[in-house]
Amino acid sequence: MDHSYCQPGVVLTDHRFSVPLDHGRPDGEHIELFAREAVAAGKDPENLPWLLYLEGGPGFGARRFTGRQAWLERALTEYRVLLLDQRGTGRSTPANRQTLPLRGTPGQQAEYLAHFRADSIVRDAEAIRPGLTGGAPWTVLGQSFGGFCTTHYLSTAPEGLAAALITGGLPSLTATADEVYAAAYPRMERKNRAHYARYPMDVERARRIAAHLAERPAVLPGGHRLTAEAFQSLGILLGTGDGSHQLHYLLEDAFVPTPAGPALADAFLEHVQGLLSFAAHPLYALLHEAIYAQDPAAPTAWAAERVRAAHPGFDAAKALAGDGPVLLTGETVHPWHFTADPALAPLRETAELLAARTGWGPLYDPARLAANEVPVAAAIYHDDLYVDTAHSLDTAARIRGLRTWVTDEFEHDGVRAGGPRVLDRLLALVRDDV
Repeated sequence: MDHSYCQPGVVLTDHRFSVPLDHGRPDGEHIELFAREAVAAGKDPENLPWLLYLEGGPGFGARRFTGRQAWLERALTEYRVLLLDQRGTGRSTPANRQTLPLRGTPGQQAEYLAHFRADSIVRDAEAIRPGLTGGAPWTVLGQSFGGFCTTHYLSTAPEGLAAALITGGLPSLTATADEVYAAAYPRMERKNRAHYARYPMDVERARRIAAHLAERPAVLPGGHRLTAEAFQSLGILLGTGDGSHQLHYLLEDAFVPTPAGPALADAFLEHVQGLLSFAAHPLYALLHEAIYAQDPAAPTAWAAERVRAAHPGFDAAKALAGDGPVLLTGETVHPWHFTADPALAPLRETAELLAARTGWGPLYDPARLAANEVPVAAAIYHDDLYVDTAHSLDTAARIRGLRTWVTDEFEHDGVRAGGPRVLDRLLALVRDDV
């Protein structure tokens, strides 16, 4: 049964759907999807076209807005918005260390999770669309990984789309996981250099923290083991609009004096726990490399870890042995995540099986995209930490009719930071109003 309720300026309705786990076997096992509909207060939803929002990730449920926040304010002026928790996230049959043992062995868990990539997410959307729209196509807004899903949508079911809007999420159509990370490490290094140029005092602060952890790894409040390598993962902050400033404030408060000498502050450790834990989004770690897998014969095989070896600047021990900065990482997942993080540790063998898995199918159809007829617009951020700008521009040139907005005004989280303005610009592009 659907439930409706109100928040300031908006009427919300909760929807639940049953979809096949494997869309190739519609008579097999089903899982539940959850989505929240948002309509501006005072508007008749039956007179509004639908906009489907696909969140970034993988592994994140749709954002929980309060009222008409961020881009939702602009969308509600003309759309009936559906905020979908992609399968395995939020309230859509969640997949995590607590629920996955219900699937059986690690092998059975890995087989189950093989159905949680963009191809299955798009087929979910197409399964629920006719019942919501009466069969009419809808506009899709895809943020980050949601943009990857939207690109797959254009490749496989363009008849379901009235328009496609992508923010920070145009994937390479052909790059392997190795190629994605080969492009990522130099990008991460640039972000580090820019941060240290802005806050030169943070060079010594980061070195001091890394040296301390190299000798005495800390245990975070949730049981997460904080090593020098795990500390480096805080570089993920450098991909957001105010992330560099957040990182600076975090580093400056790292130590407090104690009777036994300087120690990492409880407040610092508590903050780091919130930033590094995968408890709320374990699929990000489990499937992060699988979202790039398209060669049926090639496993991803911990691509980020292997490629990192070719970039010694990210080796904390070598940095501490010299006098250079400790470079922070971001947007990479490594085998040690599944020993350091209690939310991931029970899934370590499952992760190993996914990393070794072959048989992944292609996600994009370059020929179909080259003949695209759906209006498409994409915001591409000039030096996006999470999605390579060169890859995005190459893909933009391969999708017929796609219009781009390349900007350095925002980082990867521009659809949140820029809110209504970002969505307004994309809508103007697909309507040829600019």
